[in-house]
Amino acid sequence: QLQLVESGGGLVQPGGSLRLSCAASGFTKDSYAIGWFRQAPGKEREGVSCVSVSGRSTYYADSVKGRFTISRDNNKNTVYLQMNNLKPEDTAVYYCAADQLQYCSGNVRSWGQGTQVTVSS
Repeated sequence: QLQLVESGGGLVQPGGSLRLSCAASGFTKDSYAIGWFRQAPGKEREGVSCVSVSGRSTYYADSVKGRFTISRDNNKNTVYLQMNNLKPEDTAVYYCAADQLQYCSGNVRSWGQGTQVTVSS
């Protein structure tokens, strides 16, 4: 059974950086695109970024373009989200999710448990 475990969240000051990791296990011979979503209190969950199986295709929400970078290491079955120049509005629980397909379709197969990111002075 596919399992996703996030790590790397925490408290950081505005302008700071964090790197989130999403470790995947339980894959069969197929691999999947992996996306990051976030949900702030009182708001709907939103897509933040996604990377295809090959790593050649990526997606970023407009609100994080130029600040966040997604990457994956298929040898380690891990996807990373490097977050720079963090803003208070980035505060949320961040979830990684496996897509149904090898490219970013937006249809989620499996969710991680989430990791809290708080940006505050």
